[in-house]
Amino acid sequence: MTQPVTLPLWAFVLILLFAGVTFASHFLFPSVRWFFRRRAERVIARLNERLQKPIEPFKLARRYDMIQRLVYDPEVTQAIVEHARSNNIPENVAFEKAQWYAREIVPSFSATAYFTVGTRLARWISKSLYRIRLGAFPRETLEALDPDATVIFVMNHRSNMDYVLVTYLVSRAGALSYAVGEWARVWPLSSMIKMMGAYFIRRRSRGDLYRKVLARYVQMATAGGVTQAMFPEGGLSLTGRSSKPKLGLLNYITTADLKDRDVIFVPVALNYDRVLEDKFLIAADKKGVRRFRPPLMTVVRGVSWHLWQRITRRFDTFGAASVGFGQPLELSKFRDTVEGDLTEAVAAELMTRINAVIPVLSAPLVADALLQGATTRDAVLAQVQNSIAQLKDRRMVLPRRDAGALVDDALRRFADRSLVAQTGAELAVTEAGQDILAFYAASIAHHLGRDIENSAT
Repeated sequence: MTQPVTLPLWAFVLILLFAGVTFASHFLFPSVRWFFRRRAERVIARLNERLQKPIEPFKLARRYDMIQRLVYDPEVTQAIVEHARSNNIPENVAFEKAQWYAREIVPSFSATAYFTVGTRLARWISKSLYRIRLGAFPRETLEALDPDATVIFVMNHRSNMDYVLVTYLVSRAGALSYAVGEWARVWPLSSMIKMMGAYFIRRRSRGDLYRKVLARYVQMATAGGVTQAMFPEGGLSLTGRSSKPKLGLLNYITTADLKDRDVIFVPVALNYDRVLEDKFLIAADKKGVRRFRPPLMTVVRGVSWHLWQRITRRFDTFGAASVGFGQPLELSKFRDTVEGDLTEAVAAELMTRINAVIPVLSAPLVADALLQGATTRDAVLAQVQNSIAQLKDRRMVLPRRDAGALVDDALRRFADRSLVAQTGAELAVTEAGQDILAFYAASIAHHLGRDIENSAT
């Protein structure tokens, strides 16, 4: 037993490696995980003291445990059996597929990443690109919401900046869990987004098994009180107007068994003086294809130009970005007033409340005036003043600046982008400007009773 044993060097190194891995996995890693988990718990405790809505235990559960809970859910298990039977495959193969779906959907939320990196980065990006304006805000109503209810922010989708802007504005209220599309499943963006608490959705998936896994996750999160944010339109607006809502996620929520927990939908409306993706959205609308990816060189040139403007201190933001909050919809009370399909009624009512508080900004107002036929600066000013007077009668939240300054700023921005040409005192919308101005004017057309498509022709 005490005799020496001669081993090749490679075998000795291999034994040491296995011994090190075993020691780490059985002794070192558990201790390290315990140490960091204790630190994370202290961070979360401090955060919950200043948040209006504390972070929910559901959101803090280990991702592995959440995945196991999801795939072993009775409804998901039944869907696995049915998928195996209908596709003539073994149940263990169907189970692996469901588990893969669950790993794709379930986020790995990090409170430290969200509040120390995410919200600060969102604040910096938002304030460096735009002048942030708060539109309609029923403060007393929002502060009086049931603290035990699940709050879901339902928003129109104007730009990918929507995620950043809303994250910044509600950072003091709590942590949002976004439903994001397939565009965000690119490494390393996917890992970062999951750490921020977002969950992925396959917009084009029609498989019953996938839909059941997604439905049960959304329902579990809702029952667990997780504050969520969603875009019922399902994608960016290609025209500037709000699109018809898609019912999938809303249906999962309205049909969930939430026991004693209520769901409160908070309508959120966003608008911008400049949507960064406007040209790509308009081009996608003309092609009739929702998939749009800007060419790499176009992105590089745009970023380079923006950085040069910042270096030379010529960048003066992209104008204003504004967020308005509508009257909350309490599902328990609204359900009693509906006779037909509940999901369709909720979707229609939410879009009505969102459209009612879409912010009115200078670029849409001036774009509307130009499309109505104004051909001089004074004519644009008169049209804008008329629109403002009309909107004041409806008690809309309007831009704070003087109408003259508002018009001059918007016309300057349009001229810089070659959307408007000026000859002497005469203004003319350029060919490139027709579609883009119509895109911006459409965002407030419903406030003014306009038919933008006819106005732009």
